[in-house]
Amino acid sequence: MNERHALGYGLTAVLLWSTVATAFKITLNYFSPPQMVVIASLVSVIALLAIATYQGKLTNLLTTFYARPWYYLALGLINPLAYYLVLFKAYALLPASQAQPLNYSWAITLTLMAAIFLHQKIGRQDWIACGLGYLGVVVIATKGDLLALQFESPLGVGLALFSTLLWALYWIINTKNTADPVLGLLLGFLTSLPFSIGLSFYVGGWQTVPWQGWLAVTYVGLFEMGITFVLWLNALRLTTNTARISNLIFISPFISLLLLATIIGEQITAATIIGLLFIISGLVVQQWRSKPSPQSQLL
Repeated sequence: MNERHALGYGLTAVLLWSTVATAFKITLNYFSPPQMVVIASLVSVIALLAIATYQGKLTNLLTTFYARPWYYLALGLINPLAYYLVLFKAYALLPASQAQPLNYSWAITLTLMAAIFLHQKIGRQDWIACGLGYLGVVVIATKGDLLALQFESPLGVGLALFSTLLWALYWIINTKNTADPVLGLLLGFLTSLPFSIGLSFYVGGWQTVPWQGWLAVTYVGLFEMGITFVLWLNALRLTTNTARISNLIFISPFISLLLLATIIGEQITAATIIGLLFIISGLVVQQWRSKPSPQSQLL
C-alpha cells in the first residue's frame, strides 16, 4: 500500500512540475520576475501554513526558527528569493522550451558542487554524466550550431545555468537541516518575503492585473513552490525504492515541451529535443548505480 501511495504522490508531483514552464510564460505576461516571486511566495506560505497546521507541526515553527535563525535566513535568500528571481528572468529572456531543459541540468551541477563543498568523490560515471549533460546544454543554447557558439540570448542562457548553481547550492546547504522539511521550507519563504516585497517596489510599481494573471501566479505558487514539493517528499518518505520514484522525474521535461507547444504555441526545435536527450542520458548514467546516489534523492 505504501508503494502505491508513493507512486501516486510521485506521479502527481511530476505531472504538476511538467506544467510550470507553461505557467511561467503565461504569468510573465502580467508580472515582472520580482512581482512573481512576491505573489507566488505569499501563496506558498499560505499553502505550507495549511499543510503544517494539518500535520500538527505549526506549533514547532518558532522553536525551529529560533534554533537557527541565520541559517533559515540564508536558505530563504537563496531559495526562493535569488533562485526564482534568476529563473523567472531567464524565462523572460528565452523561449520556455530552452529555459526549462537548461534549468533541468541542475542535478548534474549538484554533482560538481557536492565534490567541492561536501568533499564527495566524483566517479567515472559522474564525469560521463557531466559530459553528456553539458553537451546537451550547449546543443540547446546554440540551437544545434555548436561550432558557431552563437546564443539567441547570452544573458538568458547564463541566467538559466546560474539558476542551476543556486538550486544545487540550496540543496547542499539543506543537507545540514535536521528540522522538519515542511517547516524548513516554510521558514525559507517567510524570511525571504520582506526582501522580495522591498525589491518589487524598488524596481518598479505595481500595476492593475486582470484575473488571468492572478490565477496564473497563484498556480505557480501552489504547484511549483509549495504543494508539489510536499508531495515529492511524501513519495520519497513512503517508498522503499528511491531510485524508482526518482526516475519518474525523467518524463517531466517531455510532457512540459508538449504542453508548451500545445498551449503557448512554442516551436520545439530538433536541437532542443536532442539536447534534452543528452541531458536525460547524463542523468540516467548518474543514477545507474547499485545504490541510489544522494542526488537521486534530491531530484
